[in-house]
Parts: sequence; C-alpha cells; structure tokens
Amino acid sequence: MLIAGFPAGPWGTNCYVVATGPGTECVVIDPGKDAAEGVAAVVREHNLKPVSVLVTHGHVDHMWCVAPVAGTYDATAYIHPKDRHLLANPMAGMSAETTAMLLGGKYEFAEPDSVVEIEDAQRLTLAGLEFVVDHTPGHTEGSITFRTPYPEADVSEVLFSGDLLFAGSIGRTDLPGGDHAVMMQSLRTKVLTLRDDIVVLPGHGEQTSIGAERATNPFLLDLIDDLDVGRVTRGL
Repeated sequence: MLIAGFPAGPWGTNCYVVATGPGTECVVIDPGKDAAEGVAAVVREHNLKPVSVLVTHGHVDHMWCVAPVAGTYDATAYIHPKDRHLLANPMAGMSAETTAMLLGGKYEFAEPDSVVEIEDAQRLTLAGLEFVVDHTPGHTEGSITFRTPYPEADVSEVLFSGDLLFAGSIGRTDLPGGDHAVMMQSLRTKVLTLRDDIVVLPGHGEQTSIGAERATNPFLLDLIDDLDVGRVTRGL
C-alpha cells in the first residue's frame, strides 16, 4: 500500500495520496491551498492516476484545491452534504481573521464537475481501496473521517482524521458550524471505540495512533474519566 503525505499552504494542511501501489489509480485526501503541485509530484513519481478526491470537511485550508485537482484528473469529489455548500462558498466556514487574511486577493471557488455526497457508516470502494466513512461533526457540521484497512503487521487500519483528532489535541470548535459538545460526542462514539493499533493521519501535524491518544491526549483522557465516573455512579 502506498500513502504519500505532505503539508501544503500557509496552514500546513496535510494532503494525502493513497493507492494500492505504484502504477495504479489513487485517491487524494484534502488537497488544500498550494496542494496541487504536491499532488502532481507524487502522481508523477509513482505513475498514479487520481480518480477520487475525499474531503474531510469544507474549511478552505482543506478544500482550496479540490476543484483544480478533480478537474485536472477528471476525478470525483466526495464530501458530506452538510459541508457541500463550502465547496463553492468556503468563506461561510471561516473566521473573520482568516477572511481578512484573504482580502485583497481575487479568489473564485466552484464545485468540481462531479461531486458525490457521502453519509455516516458508508463504505466506499475507490481505486481498489476500501474506505469506511464516519460522520464526526463538531469541527464543522459535515466533518467526516475515513478509515481504510492497512495490510501490515501490528496495524489494522489507517484513519484519516481531518481536524477531528491531532497528536495531543483535537480540532477547534469556535468557527462557524463548530460545536464543542458535539465534538466531544464524536470523539466519544467514533474515536474511543476504535482499536489502539489504528494509525491516525491527521489534517495537521504528525501522525499518531489511537492507543497513543487514548493514553496521553488530555481531551480523550477527560472523556475517559467522565465515562469511568458514569460507570461508578450507575454501579457498573
């Protein structure tokens, strides 16, 4: 299995190119600002053909190059319906500070020619790979993660977590569409239920694992403490 990741743009957003191996079709995940050249370099190096673009959520730092990448390779974009409007109007999901950073430039956004809406628990077969979609709102209303089996010893799956879970932290919830309580519920039901051996490839920063985050991430530790208290009060 081939997974090539690189940080792109002023926000250092991780873009991932995933394939079964060199010389095959591939999937691109979260091509943000300035990611198109990085995708092209990976495609050339490994002789790949992008057929799908997966979007974990509609924030501009994750979707800036969705339309250019999809258009260049005639690929289909996949996104949750609650964030689809951000493909054409990403400013709706941005803070005033980020919007101010972009003022003065002339940017036009549009949906790719082919967009597919995806839902919680959906299974996708793309480029010879299997992905499970988990709807994980909180950072945005339409945030999703993607899990795919990883055929190596000691790793059962790889989780592309977007801005849900980082090494030692979680996504912010103070932007339009964010909700801290909803984020905690997503972490409780969609992260703490996963196996420790799953490798986490986040939207920003270094890779980690579910086991490492369960043991050290302060936000997950607070959730675990709350669950333990709940068990005690119920006499479990």
